[in-house]
Amino acid sequence: MTEIDSIVLAFSLTLMAGLATGVGSLLAFFTSTTNTKFLSWALGFSAGVMIYVSMVEIFIKAQDALIDATGDVLGQWLTVIGFFAGMLLIALIDKFIPSQGNPHNIKKVEDMNNKKSANGDAALLKMGTFTALAIAIHNFPEGIATFTAALQDPALGLAIAVAIAIHNIPEGIAVSVPIYYSTGDKKKAFKLSFLSGLAEPVGALIAFLFLMPFLTDMMFGIIFAAVAGIMVFISLDELLPAAKKYDEAHTSIYGLITGMAVMALSLLLFI
Repeated sequence: MTEIDSIVLAFSLTLMAGLATGVGSLLAFFTSTTNTKFLSWALGFSAGVMIYVSMVEIFIKAQDALIDATGDVLGQWLTVIGFFAGMLLIALIDKFIPSQGNPHNIKKVEDMNNKKSANGDAALLKMGTFTALAIAIHNFPEGIATFTAALQDPALGLAIAVAIAIHNIPEGIAVSVPIYYSTGDKKKAFKLSFLSGLAEPVGALIAFLFLMPFLTDMMFGIIFAAVAGIMVFISLDELLPAAKKYDEAHTSIYGLITGMAVMALSLLLFI
């Protein structure tokens, strides 16, 4: 695969993951109820993929690159620092998002059918707009993570893109519900949901323009360590709590274990 092919593939995977917010919005319009059991399982699955691949593959790749670049002791220290720096970055993003726009506020498809709310409620419109903005901010570092991973290892990038796409679907619903509530306009609800997902390929574009020219072993290692931290934080702070809210019995945990098992098998067979 040529360098151009690798870049195109990395952009494509990032775009696919980002557009999943639009899929969530469409699901809200074309289905009458939320399949909570499946969604709980899927979010758990996504968390399992992210946690396993972060700790078993991405963190190790980061550590190997940094050890090669700086030596054994410093390389290990830089990996750990990068990992927790990634966690800190996404935690700060989360902290400064207004509470009414936090994407952790779970919505269901059937909420769309509450026609009495579609009455121009300004507070709901504001909440939906903030949610779209919050998701866009969250998606930006996810886009960088997907793009850089896919550049280094397409199979790894695909796994990350699929996991992120799954968790973007309920975020699309979270944008659509309050916007539709407040305006009664499905097109506007879909547009804001769709646009919030485009932050992911924008993150990839930023990575391409500003990080690729400096992508030495050391820079790659630091980025990958931070990506691992970001993905673990997202899994623990967003995916698993959301999965538990939709949960029936131990569905989310079964999804988590399945995600880890699938990721482990794919690493053994293909990476």
